[in-house]
Amino acid sequence: MKTQSLLNAAVASALVVFCASAAAEADTLKKLKDTGVITMGVRDGSGAISFTTGPGKYTGFHVEICERVIADIKKSAQLDKLEVRYQLVTPQNRIPLVQNGTVDIECGTTTNNAARQKEVAFAPTLYVEGVRIAVKANSPIKSTTQLAGKTAAATSGSTSVQLLRKLKSDATELMAKDNSEGFLLLETGRADAFVADGQILATLISKSKEPAQYRLLDQILSTEPIAIMLPKGDSAFKKAVDQSIEAMARSGEVARIYDKWFMKPIPPQNAIVGLPATEITKAAWANPTDKPMEAYEVR
Repeated sequence: MKTQSLLNAAVASALVVFCASAAAEADTLKKLKDTGVITMGVRDGSGAISFTTGPGKYTGFHVEICERVIADIKKSAQLDKLEVRYQLVTPQNRIPLVQNGTVDIECGTTTNNAARQKEVAFAPTLYVEGVRIAVKANSPIKSTTQLAGKTAAATSGSTSVQLLRKLKSDATELMAKDNSEGFLLLETGRADAFVADGQILATLISKSKEPAQYRLLDQILSTEPIAIMLPKGDSAFKKAVDQSIEAMARSGEVARIYDKWFMKPIPPQNAIVGLPATEITKAAWANPTDKPMEAYEVR
């Protein structure tokens, strides 16, 4: 009994230490005050939401939103300085990098779903995506029912991979390491179709050498809230981020930022993506929420 009591005490002590450590790791605002640095997770080719314009330079819809959030946090926390450092992430490592504290705020194209909410937190959604399929303009493919015997590409680690498999279309799967490679597979004819977020496809097509050579199928495979990812269990940091985003949505600033990235020429080629905000995205601005994908209907 004494041995068991000692064991229980040791376990309890270990749990206290673990919880204290986890709480310390999750105190992002304290970390920012102590270091004067915040690390933003970014993507190098995620359409107009997050992309690179050169070595170490990143921009896009979510990147700009995050930069404004960071400026608000710096002001509200009365920090003398808050340096932004950019950390390139991939679909494969983005969640682990947020979990281990390498990335404080991830500003790419991550779908907020119930499974991921068990591992990380999300800010209110400002972009609701429709996963679609890009094909060559002269392709006979009109819908997913015509993918049988064809080769379909998707980016490894993305929700598009699961969607492609759920279709059970008898298409040959071809996994790309990132979105640029996925489009290259379509461009070079190694894939007959490329499955990805609609805005990613539209942006890649607009920046291609011959945009008229590609088209998007009308069919929407999934409606997905694309949101900024945050550490789980850090309520103070999430509250600060949420308040900043909600203020931008209420003031109409989000709509102006959206127009800048999706309806006007963007760097580096000054191409126009040409995707007006959908009604479901506008509804997200009117009522910002961090609800997961499962709460949205496919439309």
